[in-house]
Amino acid sequence: MNAKKADKIATGVLYAVAGIITLILASLILYILGRGLPHISWSFLTTPSKSFQAGGGIGIQLFNSFYLLIITMLISIPISLGAGIYLSEYAKKNFFTNAIRTAIEVLSSLPSVVVGLFGFLVFVIQAGLGFSIISGALALTFFNLPLLTRNVEESLKAVHYTQREAGLALGLSRWETVTRVVIPEALPGILTGVILGAGRIFGEAAALIYTAGQSAPALDFTNWNPLSISSPLNIFRQAETLAVHIWKINSEGNMPDGAQVSAGASAVLIIAVLLFNFLARFLGKKLHKKITSA
Repeated sequence: MNAKKADKIATGVLYAVAGIITLILASLILYILGRGLPHISWSFLTTPSKSFQAGGGIGIQLFNSFYLLIITMLISIPISLGAGIYLSEYAKKNFFTNAIRTAIEVLSSLPSVVVGLFGFLVFVIQAGLGFSIISGALALTFFNLPLLTRNVEESLKAVHYTQREAGLALGLSRWETVTRVVIPEALPGILTGVILGAGRIFGEAAALIYTAGQSAPALDFTNWNPLSISSPLNIFRQAETLAVHIWKINSEGNMPDGAQVSAGASAVLIIAVLLFNFLARFLGKKLHKKITSA
């Protein structure tokens, strides 16, 4: 067998494997959407869920998912940005920084259920926060922080060293060079990682079962007092998210139309995650084009 024939065979095998994987993923997504889309309506997206009777929606769970996502990102983005800048721009190669990177790798490989049990022990019990949005957000911060930190670090490292030298040559301090030259150049990659991380959080269930709770109390959307138990802004209330709701419906089976609600909620979850991914690609390309004028 000559080199050209071997190359064609290897290329064909790679294309076949890629095609099979793409076909499996596309079939799974289309199956979920095909089952769920007929059950999605405005009423389904806005009305509260019901137990032991048909006709419930996912309104409160959908709001809880977005609200918990916002709280989590508000906590995790500043921490990961600071950690990524330190590791990329300031950290020296020594035992301490190697230990930090090892810890990040270990945390990024932890199953989400372990993070949930950690959050249950530390935030729900020891800190006395109970099952609440803030407990879930803090647990998801530990879940998402390694991914965001590595993303920020790698995005900053991808900026060519001549950009830093140019900033220093113009009389900028090291910090000014990082904030005014390096970070704007790395912003498309950082933003893409943040949006993908948001999609990962939005679909998380295992960690939230033990921290945010499995119930969705009735909310009064006219009550904006963040200390009121019925206020949607209260971070100390229980908050069943969309992913947890899907798990609960299929595990308890106390809804007459549970299969339809589960299918519709699964389709909404898939659509949301797909939108996060498409948004990440679109904004990344848009920012890169604007910054580089390419």
